[in-house]
Amino acid sequence: MHADVVVIGAGQAGLSAAHHLQRAGADFVVLDADAAPGGAWQHRWDSLRLERANGIADLPGLPLTGDPEEKASVVLARYFAEYERHFALPVRRPVAVRRVTRTDDGFALGTTAGPWTARGLVNATGTWTRPFWPAYPGRETFGGQQLHAAQYPGAAAFAGQHVLVVGGGISALQLLLEIAEVTRTTWVTRRPPVWRSTDFDPDAGRAAVALVDERVRAGLPPGSVVSVTGLPVTPEVLRGRERGLLDPLPAFARMTPTGVAWDDPARSLDVDVVLWATGFRAALDHLAPLHLRAPGGGIAVEGTRVVGEPRLHLVGYGPSASTIGANRAGRTAVRELLTTLGTAAA
Repeated sequence: MHADVVVIGAGQAGLSAAHHLQRAGADFVVLDADAAPGGAWQHRWDSLRLERANGIADLPGLPLTGDPEEKASVVLARYFAEYERHFALPVRRPVAVRRVTRTDDGFALGTTAGPWTARGLVNATGTWTRPFWPAYPGRETFGGQQLHAAQYPGAAAFAGQHVLVVGGGISALQLLLEIAEVTRTTWVTRRPPVWRSTDFDPDAGRAAVALVDERVRAGLPPGSVVSVTGLPVTPEVLRGRERGLLDPLPAFARMTPTGVAWDDPARSLDVDVVLWATGFRAALDHLAPLHLRAPGGGIAVEGTRVVGEPRLHLVGYGPSASTIGANRAGRTAVRELLTTLGTAAA
């Protein structure tokens, strides 16, 4: 099977790119590994309500509607499904792309639904399928429960247990405060949290995007979002401070059968559960045969275009990882890619 352009992934970035490809009259298809519409949002924990979901933006051409008290996973899955139907987007699922290689005139894709070929690619695979688990000495000896935030079952599952939340991002903060409503918690971060006391205005947004853009242009991994945005001081945060919940301990040196331990100063802490709210990495393993990794460990990207392969654009990566950024990146990627392929864009 063949399409001039294959979009890999049907989350925010992939659907935005598909919208602009359709407007340009391009021959394209979207291959999505999930069994149903919704991208990564459909897998978010049940307690995350729409009003607390961070940074949701409308997809181009169709506004998002929903009760703020509804589950974000339900609202966004419904919205993405409606978007695909409304614009009659050619999404095929479940089709996972396992391997991408070069051909004389484009790419060959090995997928779970058979081979595909394409002249150009828009990769929009996000990060949800690659949760990051830090390596710590003794992690395999810990006798309690370990799980990643991607597996979060809800606070009630931890009632009566001491939960250690590891991570300094917004998800770590949200889950910590939620779990603390039902049981004892301890927070651990690699560096002291940086609190954002002012609104995240357009100037701050542009500055944050510029920092991430500088990294990916240099071929470095994008880095964490919170490292450039800071943590918002919400009413929930203020209440958490009053309760003494938000004074994190520094990163521990190792894990033990009953918890974690530090070397300087020497101390240990017994816990029942370690919740790794340590973020995600870009899901790009299928692109490994293209040998795009730079010495810095990332893929060098200018805007959305891969520096070493102009027929490949990464959307939802680096500076376009936010939902607003993904929308803009979808438009830019399509315009540049179709120009490279010699096809006029709208």
